Amino acid sequence: MLEILQKGGPLMGIILLCSVVALGVFFERLLYIHRASIRVSEFMEGLDLLLKRGHLSEALQECVVTSGSVARVLQAALEHAGADRLELKEVTNNAGLLELPKLERNLSILSVLAYITPLVGLLGTVLGLLDAFLAITAHGGYATAAEIARGVFESLITTAAGIAVAIPAFLAYSYLSSRVSDLRHDMERAGIEIIQLLLDRRQS
Repeated sequence: MLEILQKGGPLMGIILLCSVVALGVFFERLLYIHRASIRVSEFMEGLDLLLKRGHLSEALQECVVTSGSVARVLQAALEHAGADRLELKEVTNNAGLLELPKLERNLSILSVLAYITPLVGLLGTVLGLLDAFLAITAHGGYATAAEIARGVFESLITTAAGIAVAIPAFLAYSYLSSRVSDLRHDMERAGIEIIQLLLDRRQS
């Protein structure tokens, strides 16, 4: 396998570097998003119970010690428990907007790599074919099959490697983007529910 990669030419190093970066970004984001995810329904049930008992400070503390973007949105709302509906809505929206960049950080790298690596592979294809044609012209149009094959082989290897890196990078980007969308929906849902809980608590 290593021998095949070495025959792919100098651009194989760039493609391998792209694969390492894509892999690192994927696992880092996957771990971060996993830690930022909570079971919203169960968490809201717990907060509802505490608020109905009048334990606002305990509900707030529960949000503080819980990791994740949803907990930060809920914490912001509970810190402004005495505000009216419009102010609470603005608070939760602002808290959600502050959390989104943290969730989306480095996702663009995966998107860029998914587009760049096939182009690097295509460049390797062109350079490999140029080597093949140069081998032909260098011998007055009578290059050996081995010399021609070396250039063609290089072009095929870089193309295959570029596509092999681009496809997983694009799939990783799509998967992580869908997870971020789910978390955005959870934050919006939690914001709506906590506002209603605070208003119901105030009326009762």
